Amino acid sequence: MRVLVSDTSVLIDLERGALLETSFTLPFEFVVPDLLYRQELAEFGGPGLINLGLRVEELDGEGVAAALLYRHANPSLSLSDSFALALAQRNSWTLLSGDGRLRDLAHSEGVTCHGVLWLIDQLFQLGLASGNLLHNSLQMIASHPRCRLPTHEVRKRLRTFSAT
Repeated sequence: MRVLVSDTSVLIDLERGALLETSFTLPFEFVVPDLLYRQELAEFGGPGLINLGLRVEELDGEGVAAALLYRHANPSLSLSDSFALALAQRNSWTLLSGDGRLRDLAHSEGVTCHGVLWLIDQLFQLGLASGNLLHNSLQMIASHPRCRLPTHEVRKRLRTFSAT
């Protein structure tokens, strides 16, 4: 099964769009680094995510060192994001992120990286969610004031989903 290491932003977007439970029906295993879980999820819905199937993974000493190097070289990156990238890179897993800087760094490190729109596309392509549900969910995500999704990509999907 393909493993996806998520940052917090993707999980937040899925929650905003009421797609968390549906996303965990995808044929992927969702993972976060333990540091990210402790700092950002443990008290904010983390146990519910674990019940859905989220796995919390530790980095070994070399992984922690790699994360700290990412952070040192890219001070604008959060420590949690650095740990997520190191976890994905060390295990040849896919990274899920909505942070442009993290995505750029992942690509430069040879780590496959996708965002919430890719997950939504997967739900649609695999028939795990209707076009109507995804249309409504994407509208909820995109209407949030802190949404950073590319407008043209959102519009394209909204057209596709409303046509089904």
